[in-house]
Amino acid sequence: MKFQLIETSPEQIAANQDRQLAAGAISKIGSADSTVEFEAGITKTKDTRAVLTHKDAIAEAFELLKGSGAATLEDVEGVGHRVVHGGEHFTESAIIDDDTLKRIVAASDLAPLHNPHNLKGYYAAKALLPKATHVAVFDTSFHQTMPPEAYVYAIPYLYYTRDKIRRYGFHGTSHRYVSYRFAYLHSGTRANFKLITCHLGNGCSVCAIRYGKSLDTSMGLTPMEGLIMGTRPGDLDPGAVMYMVSRAEMGLHEMEVTLNQYSGLYGISGTSNDMRDLLDEAGKGSARAQLAVDAFCYRVRKYIGAYFAAMDGADAVIFAGGIGENAAPVREKICQSLGSMGIRVDAAKNAAAVGVEGEISQDGSPVKVWVIPTNEELLIARDTLRVILKIPHP
Repeated sequence: MKFQLIETSPEQIAANQDRQLAAGAISKIGSADSTVEFEAGITKTKDTRAVLTHKDAIAEAFELLKGSGAATLEDVEGVGHRVVHGGEHFTESAIIDDDTLKRIVAASDLAPLHNPHNLKGYYAAKALLPKATHVAVFDTSFHQTMPPEAYVYAIPYLYYTRDKIRRYGFHGTSHRYVSYRFAYLHSGTRANFKLITCHLGNGCSVCAIRYGKSLDTSMGLTPMEGLIMGTRPGDLDPGAVMYMVSRAEMGLHEMEVTLNQYSGLYGISGTSNDMRDLLDEAGKGSARAQLAVDAFCYRVRKYIGAYFAAMDGADAVIFAGGIGENAAPVREKICQSLGSMGIRVDAAKNAAAVGVEGEISQDGSPVKVWVIPTNEELLIARDTLRVILKIPHP
């Protein structure tokens, strides 16, 4: 469970002066050795102790907030909850009421590994903060502007009308934030630009954002489609899956575990899903680590080219996420053969842009290339405020 306490207002949003008062993360919930990390001001702590339930985790978070002087329960007016899947119904964030809850539960069939856990967090927070307004911010809502030709699968149409099997896309909060941030830095709005945003981390996706709206994105019905990821394969021939099942005599559960936990960078390299490790191993001569890096970069490059064509050009390519923000060699390799599209990276600028915001394209490059660290928590906080005050998000 990750959490942040953010002070914001319409005026602070307009001036980009929201204040992060505290942040923390609690991992391995349900065990005797849960890890509790917390930061408020200059104070940073990391401890190990038992945190057995999500309600316990949220109670622990508020004890930390109270102890730091950052906030009490009574101070918190709104709680934004990241919810992975909103189905087709939610095109923007929404107050969590009975109807919203029913729709989140219904969408759980489409995200069985995510939505039920998102709801656990909501119920726990609601019990501790009954007077606060709780808001759901959906990963999928930003991509609901995709046209039918972008989201439909070429399978019998009944599976769409009856079972809602289609491409939904994820990482919407990240793609929306970095596109907003690029526009802010260029004294415009998202409606002024055509952008290709690359969220590259353990989970990866690319999004084509045409004048502020998602035209297409690489993830599909589930977060498994598209780019090669840490442990997910990305695009994969369904026939290959059926062949794997027949050869290994795997059931549905075994195949799901294989595709979600043992594929991607880990599957190719056989050693790690961490790009830092793979770059290090490749530098020492590991052929499989090098192959994993090469395949990863090739897939991203291919999607950038596809979205450049889909939008008839782009004003900028933006890198975000753990890999996108920190792995300069990966960014360079992705962009090195895109010069014909006007995408040219400056080696010195790229090497200097590690975990910081900045342009890395060559001077005069027709298509700008930027690194913009994502801030999904800030966007969730801003959306929560906007929903409470009934202010449309830009």
